[in-house]
Amino acid sequence: MNPFAYERATDPADAVARHGGDPDVAYVDGGSNLLDHLKLGIRTPSRLVDVGHLGLDEITPTQDGGLRIGTNVRNSDLAAHPAIRRDHPLVARALLAGASGQLRHQASTGGNLLQRTRCVYFQDLTTPCNKREPGTGCSADHDEARTRENAVLGTSEHCVAVHPGDLAVALRALDAVVVVRGTGGERRVPIGELHRLPGDRPDLDTTLEHGELITAVELAPPTPGAAATYVKVRDRASYAFALVSVAAELVTDGETISHLRLAWGGVAHAPWRPTGVETALVGGPVDTDAVLAACEEELGQARTWPGNAFKVPLLTRTTAHAIEQLATRPAGAAA
Repeated sequence: MNPFAYERATDPADAVARHGGDPDVAYVDGGSNLLDHLKLGIRTPSRLVDVGHLGLDEITPTQDGGLRIGTNVRNSDLAAHPAIRRDHPLVARALLAGASGQLRHQASTGGNLLQRTRCVYFQDLTTPCNKREPGTGCSADHDEARTRENAVLGTSEHCVAVHPGDLAVALRALDAVVVVRGTGGERRVPIGELHRLPGDRPDLDTTLEHGELITAVELAPPTPGAAATYVKVRDRASYAFALVSVAAELVTDGETISHLRLAWGGVAHAPWRPTGVETALVGGPVDTDAVLAACEEELGQARTWPGNAFKVPLLTRTTAHAIEQLATRPAGAAA
């Protein structure tokens, strides 16, 4: 392991000042992702700023009836919180589908949103990777034998990696807002504007500037009459990343869909919001054929390889399954 200096920040302003926008400095909280990268040699920062002791470890109500989640709140605590389980079961279900119990005790809310891809080429220093070293090429895009986990939506010639998280997918469906602090003060970033598609800069996972620190995540008040679920398809039942995942929140008026929010995971460089599917289905009945048709339309832009073409029908069927589940659940329930 490369040597590095270590400093512990006492509050958000202190953390931002200690970082100073230096690309050779990294924040660390739970560290479950960063420490892997330090051991693999993917990251070699000269200094770590510990942001795990900022006092931002509470979940509090907002004036409009929503919730504010501090960046230091552990995944296990967030999933178990009564207000989250009651008002946003989608978040709890997504968290419980991620990692393992031990890692959920360690992982933080802010850090979870910033975890990086588990693409095998990104983690293999012997292979070219534009995300790890811009301009060297994308090994995954030229290896049809190992494309099973690659993205099928929003890819570019420079990168086909997927975002690995579950929490971010749930928050994308709920239109959460991420509160960020930098040298210029505090700003609020809609979750849909936090993560980037690769384009020609796959090394940039998010729109954050160097040294900006996530301090909180805010959720709007719960949708009246909504039922929600998070369905994750993976190779094993625990400690596995999604092949595909679906976050869904549904309200029906009789047999008619009056409200629908969806987000897809495991298929793009960022959590994917299939707004075309939402628009096509709201105002119509809960009809499996209609769901399948809307998903197929959205996925008409998918770019696949022989190894990951299965993701398109799998995601289509998983979305239909999630909506069918919710249509039979009482309001406020998590399927």
